[in-house]
This record gives sequence, C-alpha cells and structure tokens, in this order.
Amino acid sequence: MPNGFADLSAVFLNCSLERDPARSHTRRLIERAAGVMRSEGVSVEVLHLLEHEIPAGMHKDLTELGVERDDWPAIQRTILDADILVIGTPIWLGVKSSVATLAIERLYAYSGDRNEQGQYVYYGRTAGCVVTGNEDGAKGVAMEVLYALQHIGYVVPPQADCAWLGEAGPGPSYGDVVDGEDLPTGYGNDFTNRNTTIMAWNLMHAAKLLRDAGGFPALGNQPDRWRDVANATQTDPG
Repeated sequence: MPNGFADLSAVFLNCSLERDPARSHTRRLIERAAGVMRSEGVSVEVLHLLEHEIPAGMHKDLTELGVERDDWPAIQRTILDADILVIGTPIWLGVKSSVATLAIERLYAYSGDRNEQGQYVYYGRTAGCVVTGNEDGAKGVAMEVLYALQHIGYVVPPQADCAWLGEAGPGPSYGDVVDGEDLPTGYGNDFTNRNTTIMAWNLMHAAKLLRDAGGFPALGNQPDRWRDVANATQTDPG
C-alpha cells in the first residue's frame, strides 16, 4: 500500500447490547471506519463482546477467583497485538453501554503491566471510539471513553471519535431501511461520514508514526525511573 499502513492491525470492540451482531446498529458504523482501514491494507478484527463470556471484575483472569469461564484474557492478547484499538458503543440514557464500561474496566486491570521499555503496557498504541444512538450524549460518551483510554496509556490522535445520532425519541437507528429513502438511515450523513473518515485516517497516521518510531519515547514516563529525570519533586511550586 502506498501509505505504508499494510503492516498495521486494528481491533474494534463492539459494545452493543444486541446479542446478535447482525442487529447491531453500532456494528454498522464500526464497519464504515473498519472499511476505510481495510482499504489501506490494515488488518482489522471486529469483536462483538456479547458473543463472549466476560465477567465483571478488576482482575486479569477471573477464573483464578473461581469464575467458570473468562474470555477476556484471550481478547486482551488480541488487543495487545494490535496497533489500534477502537471502542464502539451505543448510547443509552445518555451514557455509554454497560458493556463498554465492562471492557474499559477489564482493560484497566492490566494497566499496571509494563512493556519492554518499562512503560505502562498500552504505550505505543493508538485508540478511538465510535458512538451511535437516538438520543443526545455522543460527545459526552466519546469524552469518557477517550479519557479512559489515554489514561491507561493509549495515544489519542486529533478527532479520534465519530458518531451518528437520530432524532430524539423512538425512530429509525443507524443503518435501518426506511420506505421511500434511497439509503439506509444515516448512511448519507456527511457529518458522520466525514468524521468517520478523519478518525480512521488519524488513527492510521498515529499508529504508523508510533510504529516507525519504535513506540512512544521512553524518557520521563517509566514508572520505576521517574526520579532519574527532571521531576516534580525538584521544582519549586512557589
């Protein structure tokens, strides 16, 4: 590929509350972003989290605490093998889905691990989010998701979110076919299509920059060596 993205990989976590992936409106917008990446040679995997057994808990592998099955450790390996992570979530009652919260909590349980450079384990990767819904809250949901991802170590590039919102109240959701309309609901929305495109490209650019640089610079951000550099204990707060 001319843009050099063919060695990159991305994982999308669909945090829909629909059990059947085919019924997920969030999946449809995820696939718009994933399609942009695939067209540039990025290896993309989309995981529908409700197809997996993911118990709640701030522990890496909950089978160690007596839970019969925990699929998250295998999902975690897939995430750590990827350059790009995108969390997709619907909006319910103005906030992200409970599945999205669960995914972030399980990611957080690993956040104390270190990479080969002594940084927190998610360093050197980039992240974004996809939001759909028939109510207000897209920017608030994106704010929560992207804050959480940068806090645990992901690089969040400019405009790393995209969203589609329908009219307030019950009505067609993203991708629904409506009689008399030329396109499924939302597919012709320039605002959503533009932001989805920009998000996908900025995630690819950020991932390539990090890959080409060998990760995020390992200076001043290694938890065990922060006293070895200019640090806050040496500055005078006045």
